[in-house]
Amino acid sequence: MGDRTSADGAGRARAAALAELVAWAGQQLPGLIDDVCTAVCERIELYREDDVVPRDDLHRSIALNLRFMITGLGDPEVTPDLAAPSETGRRRAHQRAPLPEVLQVYRIGCAMLFDALMAHARRDGTPATLDALLEAASTLWRLADEQALVLTEAYRATTAELMAVQQRRRSALVEALFTGQSVGDAGPWEVGKLLGLPLDSKLVVVAAETCGLAEESLIGVERLLAERGIVSAWRLTSTTQAGVVAMRDEQSTAGLEILRAAATARTGVSPPYVSLTETPRALHLARTAVAEIPAGKAEVRVFSTSPLAALIAHDPDEGRRLAQQVLGAVVDLPPEDRDALLDTLDAFLHHGGSADRAARVLHCHPNTVRYRLNRIRELTGRSLNEPLALAELATAAQAVRLNAGRS
Repeated sequence: MGDRTSADGAGRARAAALAELVAWAGQQLPGLIDDVCTAVCERIELYREDDVVPRDDLHRSIALNLRFMITGLGDPEVTPDLAAPSETGRRRAHQRAPLPEVLQVYRIGCAMLFDALMAHARRDGTPATLDALLEAASTLWRLADEQALVLTEAYRATTAELMAVQQRRRSALVEALFTGQSVGDAGPWEVGKLLGLPLDSKLVVVAAETCGLAEESLIGVERLLAERGIVSAWRLTSTTQAGVVAMRDEQSTAGLEILRAAATARTGVSPPYVSLTETPRALHLARTAVAEIPAGKAEVRVFSTSPLAALIAHDPDEGRRLAQQVLGAVVDLPPEDRDALLDTLDAFLHHGGSADRAARVLHCHPNTVRYRLNRIRELTGRSLNEPLALAELATAAQAVRLNAGRS
């Protein structure tokens, strides 16, 4: 009986000491709030200037945090109101304050409150007060964890919402470039500026088939390009993932390497261009490059820089008619013969009309090249020595290449 009475007495003494600690902390609160605010501004660079988080906003947040913990210490059984840390988390996300620095403010506040309580308990020196301090420590860290968890969840949820909004806005701006439409009073130059596209770089449009319905085939491409200092902006539809990519000449090789490593479906790249007003045309050429790739083949193909290729791509139906009219007899040959003749014509046209240079590229004898060119003349009725006939053959060969992936 005596032990029980002694324990009850100790419990009452500890409860009284805890109440006294809480009351004392409440009296010190105004000065403690100022001290914590000063310490935060000294220790965390983000808060030294008030351009991200205004000083009065920081002061108010620290005050709510410390009052929350002192109230919780006074009555640990009461469920605390966590609206304040949740609201702070949302506000800091809107302010773009980094989460680690935001949580560090809470840790500093909690530590300084405990240091103040410990100093007071030491000055008192009674066993009951020291026992109350231990009890307060457990409650204090629990409350701090609860606040940090709620703040973190609110911050991350808000950040996700902001990112989704930003992505939808960027997608809408990219769509405006692709269609050539103005956004309010903003023209293509202003839209490019909003997207962060540097004005001193060349541009290309990338168009890739989706792997499934609205499923990206260039996964993480914007981040991968950004890691190499390449700015891009993307739009995803049910069938196409397309983007405008700004690359300096020295970045083009790295950019294409990234695209080729990321591509899991047919992907086309337009020729480089400078003016954002040319974006709709570049998108068409990138899509044409996609159509050149055999169906189901995960490949990145860059559309030819030849103006002739762009001209044919502008009217694919007319290109097909031209190809059939000029090279129909060649195209209708068995695949092995057809490919040999077309490859020879292509090598001849792209190597200065020289049979010797074409032969080196094709790894065959120059006489073989001449024999194949003669067969083309016989099948088409057009001589490579006549300027008009040569122009028709070159244009038709380009049309055949552009439509190879569509068959």
